[in-house]
Amino acid sequence: MSNDVSGLPWPRRYAAYAKASGPGWLQGAITLGGGSLAGALFLGLIAGPGLLWLQPLAMACGVVTLGAIAYVTLATGRRPFGLINEAVSPVLGWAWLIATIMANVVWCMPQFNLAVAAVRQNLLPVVAGEGGGGFLDGRVGVVLISAVLLVVGLGCNVVYNSGGRGVRWIEHVLRVAVGLIVLAFIFVVGALIARGGLDFGSALRGMVPDPRNLFNPSATYTALIEAAGPHADYWREMIVSMQRDRIVAAFATAVGINMTFLLPYTLLKKGWGTAQRELAIVDLALGLLIPFVLATACITLASSTAFHGKTADVLAQDGTVQPHMAGAFHKVLDRRLIHANPALKGDAEALTAARLAAPKGERELAAMLANRDNFNLASTLEPLAGKTVAQLVFGLGVLGMATSTLIVLMMMNGFAFRELVNKPDSGGAYMAGALVAGIAGFCGPFVWGNSDARAALAIPTSVIGGSLLPIACFAFLLLLNSKRVLGDAAPRGTARLVVNVLLGTVTAITAFGSVWVLLGKGTWGTSGVVLLAVLAVLGLIGFVRRQSASA
Repeated sequence: MSNDVSGLPWPRRYAAYAKASGPGWLQGAITLGGGSLAGALFLGLIAGPGLLWLQPLAMACGVVTLGAIAYVTLATGRRPFGLINEAVSPVLGWAWLIATIMANVVWCMPQFNLAVAAVRQNLLPVVAGEGGGGFLDGRVGVVLISAVLLVVGLGCNVVYNSGGRGVRWIEHVLRVAVGLIVLAFIFVVGALIARGGLDFGSALRGMVPDPRNLFNPSATYTALIEAAGPHADYWREMIVSMQRDRIVAAFATAVGINMTFLLPYTLLKKGWGTAQRELAIVDLALGLLIPFVLATACITLASSTAFHGKTADVLAQDGTVQPHMAGAFHKVLDRRLIHANPALKGDAEALTAARLAAPKGERELAAMLANRDNFNLASTLEPLAGKTVAQLVFGLGVLGMATSTLIVLMMMNGFAFRELVNKPDSGGAYMAGALVAGIAGFCGPFVWGNSDARAALAIPTSVIGGSLLPIACFAFLLLLNSKRVLGDAAPRGTARLVVNVLLGTVTAITAFGSVWVLLGKGTWGTSGVVLLAVLAVLGLIGFVRRQSASA
């Protein structure tokens, strides 16, 4: 069947597009992973519904970026790594490639970690009963679950790399996975509505962008912060810093730099060309935009309702800490105590005494800010849906997110390794790249296995991915303005103005986010800002020189 159905009436045209779609669902599978879960969960926890608008905005920026990448790819029919090296700058091209590989390897770790947590925390108690997991509860269980995930990831990539029906089969599998993920979290919000626990007024207000929420703590914390007296500034700065990391994480999980690398190769593998430009945009809307906005909005609403400004799941009525939340609670409170008295850092007995002596208001702040995970969120549904249904729905949703994402991360690394060794058709290079990412993921539960809230591990990796995203945005902004590259397909007149305004705005937003978060990370963050500036300057100089040489 030809994908060029642009001449059909719109109902038949878009029905045909839905049937022919594919690369957009791969993008949806990668973005609906551990990062999206963590980003949405923690946005709801720390800011309530006030930042509900953030992730749809982030995805809108992402679709603009990916739409531009699709346009360049389909207009030229060329692999973009070589195109950027030739038409812009090898420095920018190699930075894009290296950043993509770094993101793939780093991001695979929390996906395995999250999948293991979903099996052991949510699903295993349902299947085997509390304490009935046997050897799967121990270290051997982590190895076995991780090994199964690795085999599944490699198997799916072998099928995809085979081409033909293999590509379509993997696209169908991921389409189903994305659909089930979205349905699982729609169920969550439906349960909250049925229980009368959802504040529709706050949810609607949260959909209206309010930039003040980016730089100020939620009003929920105001009274407790002021009551902290000499420590008020510490708590205020801490909350703003946490919000900053989660905001950048939200943008990074909408569209990360590795996703910008994946799209062109999946488009070319499908054999699409200039006739499929409209199809590519519809594909992104169906497979990426709509599922992402629905799923993340549902998670943010559920998290906001369950955790924002709440302490009951962390502190008992007598003020003691719930055992399963002690680690997350102490992590927040200890930071404030050690900040005020550094001598506590190496004195466990004195630190324990300081915890007990901390003012009630500060203990409540620490409880509100303590990281929760998918098990905590699932538990909030138990009064309505029952423990078995709640844990099963959440467990399957989270396992689906993590598994579909790790499959596509390995896929992206396969494409990246082909470019790394300059063998675009090498099956060996592809599988080597997939294996490297998979092995890194396999190590994830052991590297970070002692985390108090495993879903929270996705936040730092999101910050890394988000800070590198401007590299890709800037490179394709330059390519869209290259007559030498696009020829007659180059945007002209009003179209060129619109394209530059849209993609220029997205580039500016991602650059601002990168600089904002990196400047808050000390010396290494400042070095990162300098590196991004150098890359931008070198890329611009290379582009101008190449354009002048071809004039």
